[in-house]
Amino acid sequence: MRPYVRAAGCALALMLGGCVPTHLAPGKSGADAAAVNVQLAIEYMKLDKLSASREFIDRALDQDPKSPTVQSTAGMIYERLGDNAKAERAYATAERLGKDDPNIENNYAGFLCRNGKAAEGEKLFLQVVRNPVYQTPEAALVNAGVCVHGAGDDVDAERYFRQALTIRPNMAEALLQLGTLALERGDANASLDFVQRYLAVNPPSPEILWLGMRAERKVGDDTAAAGYGRQLETQFPSSDQARAMRSGVTR
Repeated sequence: MRPYVRAAGCALALMLGGCVPTHLAPGKSGADAAAVNVQLAIEYMKLDKLSASREFIDRALDQDPKSPTVQSTAGMIYERLGDNAKAERAYATAERLGKDDPNIENNYAGFLCRNGKAAEGEKLFLQVVRNPVYQTPEAALVNAGVCVHGAGDDVDAERYFRQALTIRPNMAEALLQLGTLALERGDANASLDFVQRYLAVNPPSPEILWLGMRAERKVGDDTAAAGYGRQLETQFPSSDQARAMRSGVTR
């Protein structure tokens, strides 16, 4: 998807909930107008103003229904609105129109995985991996792993995460996912190995500190666990993980 761009002259009014264009500027094509409305729809979605976001994306769909970018953005917005039937139609249309655009395929694959269609989502992520245009196949491999893990397939999930590491050995998300898998199957020591590999080459994140704290508790090292907890509280006090720790959640 293109970078998010606000329409010139509308940025301040947009933040205040105004500036709703209703007419095309002279000489502006339907595609040009649709591009503006897509960006407005995205901005309103980011502000959680979903009714306005829907209005703009519906307008964009009327103006340029054959644009894969418009259709893919519509899929995202309808999904946020909970209208999964319309979201799936839009994502599928975007994929058909997009001629193997890997970013559009990624978006559609993620939707499929989030909605109980892991096999279809996995297949689409692997198409992205094989696409020579796509510059980060390791990201698509991690996505495929997360997808099948959510469907209960830990064997293939681990295989995809390890394949991602063969492409980028220090990839933070792949290390985090492998550490999480190890802890889930009860191997806290293996989990800690991944935590240490992660922290040796990547800045800390709330997710990895939370994983380290739980793994240390599992092996019985309360002092080390407390160290991860202090770091989590100090560096990421507003994170979901810090809130979970303060509420006594340990999983």
